[in-house]
Amino acid sequence: MIYITGDTHGEVSRFTQFYEDYQPKPDDYLIVAGDFGCIFGLGLRDESKLDQLAELPYTILFLDGNHECFPRIYEYPVEEWHGGRVHRVRSNVLHLMRGQVFEIEGISIFTMGGGYSIDVVYRIPGRTWWPEEMPTEEEYAEAMSNLAHHGNVVDVIISHAAPEETMQMFVQTGEISHRFLQEGRLNVFLENVRQTVEHRHYYFGHMHLDKRLFRNQTSLFYDVYRLVDGKKAMRRD
Repeated sequence: MIYITGDTHGEVSRFTQFYEDYQPKPDDYLIVAGDFGCIFGLGLRDESKLDQLAELPYTILFLDGNHECFPRIYEYPVEEWHGGRVHRVRSNVLHLMRGQVFEIEGISIFTMGGGYSIDVVYRIPGRTWWPEEMPTEEEYAEAMSNLAHHGNVVDVIISHAAPEETMQMFVQTGEISHRFLQEGRLNVFLENVRQTVEHRHYYFGHMHLDKRLFRNQTSLFYDVYRLVDGKKAMRRD
């Protein structure tokens, strides 16, 4: 079974609580839609968190968000896994790289991490903020190439940031006060993917909002969904 949730921001308790609530099996997966946060340039504190995750009896897959220590993530070995490229952080903790298409349990999944930090003015470059938070032109190009290779058809699209039309809707409904132009390139790219790639459902994080949206989209924060049917996961008592 493949599960998905939103930003975890380095909270190991989110992963242990997931295990207690849903009792995943050893061959189950939990995908984090960005802002994983357990690799934040904190040295031994990061290692302690990752070692705790390594003891959990299921596999954690994460997209990068904007609150990650990218240089540290990039130090982990890159390998091919289920059709796409990953950084293997621990035996059961993998970073799903940008612009990849994975085939897991018969479900094809396109991943596109990255996002803009709206709190960048309060952060310290190289310590709490890294410019790699936004995708490069090479990553955009690789994403389009990989999608074309799959005939522009996948089952599920997962990104950290949201597509452009969805961002406009958030402004109109007052759920966000205004747009940040620094993220515009990524939002427009994701909108193009949403419109041109055939898919069943689109999931994203970043907004700190749990909500079902129009056009088969779901904004994730704490909620947990099952990719197999797009339904909210039920806790196992």
